Amino acid sequence: MTTLSARWHRGLRELSEDQWQALVGENVIPFYRWDWLVALEESGSIVPEQGWQPLHLSLWRDKQLVAVAPLYLKGHSYGEFVFDQAFARLAADLGERYYPKLVGMSPVSPVQGYRFHIAPEENAAELTALMLQVIDEFAARNGILSCNFLYVDPQWQVLAEAAGCATWVNQQSLWTAEDQTTFDDYLRGFNANQRRNIKRERRAVAQAGLTVTPLTGEALDAALLQRMHGFYEQHCARWGMWGSKYLEAAFFDQLASPALREQVVLFSAHRGEPREPVAMSLCVHNRRQLWGRYWGSDEEIDCLHFEVCYYAPIEWALNNGLHSFDPGAGGSHKRRRGFVARPHASLHRWYHPGMDGLIRQWLPQANDLMAEEIEAINAELPFKAEPPALGFVG
Repeated sequence: MTTLSARWHRGLRELSEDQWQALVGENVIPFYRWDWLVALEESGSIVPEQGWQPLHLSLWRDKQLVAVAPLYLKGHSYGEFVFDQAFARLAADLGERYYPKLVGMSPVSPVQGYRFHIAPEENAAELTALMLQVIDEFAARNGILSCNFLYVDPQWQVLAEAAGCATWVNQQSLWTAEDQTTFDDYLRGFNANQRRNIKRERRAVAQAGLTVTPLTGEALDAALLQRMHGFYEQHCARWGMWGSKYLEAAFFDQLASPALREQVVLFSAHRGEPREPVAMSLCVHNRRQLWGRYWGSDEEIDCLHFEVCYYAPIEWALNNGLHSFDPGAGGSHKRRRGFVARPHASLHRWYHPGMDGLIRQWLPQANDLMAEEIEAINAELPFKAEPPALGFVG
């Protein structure tokens, strides 16, 4: 009879790319690919000095890797976009140390899709429960108060809930193409007033003498991506201590590699050559979805943010047959530009009985209030949209 054993890894290179990709599969979203996560670690962006200790969990059946979980031991809550400050205050009231905590997510990327990656021939429910038990034992040995899985895959959510995880629901924005195939189709979905407003906003950018050009694949190189890093750094600096600058310049160098550049698209706003931008946004894509990540501008130009972060990406997504666009965290202004509020779940385990009991008692009411908030937001949208499923799975 084969035996199962668990191992902890302080860096993803302790597992080979072939091993990791065999489990996550070719259709995994870009943020969980081996090369993306390794680039975060090796660029110095996601490292202990920045408050992120990689601590990935693997499960082996004899010498065969059968499951992996990307995990991080964190000394703060930055870069998560699931705001748990109330939990930290509760821990302090109980005389407990909230940090470090275990977090499962793709670092600094609030994108739905977190799961334990399990070989298809294995029993996913059983291995999910076993890996959670391993995590619980690790937390007990090391005095860790909580483990938190953020932006979870709805299908894996069912397995983790069955194994005792508590569900906390928040919201994110999402545009979906539905039956749209052109930007004119997109515009027709709005009421007349908002349709005029979007046309006015796009016209303002054109009147400033700017053209927006999408650049991807072989059009991307280290110099252009370092220009994007400059915009990113500059934009973060504008917000001072709240600027949320997480990524080092070396990560943008990594994005120029053949393995990663095919999944990156830059939207360059320029007056001359596209490689001489006034502003740029960076998005990530696969064959089905687009994700908005970062932007910056050298000039204050009316409506430029809306153009390079929303309208040009939506137009590119439609031209390339993509189904949806997640524009990133925050921003009520997204609602007026085609984005629907949708629920996303995070899953939690707390290892202090009093804290666990108090939060689990509070969660049903909090989740009901979030469902009401999502309904209220979507009731005031200036466009036609199918109401999202408000259940906490899917």
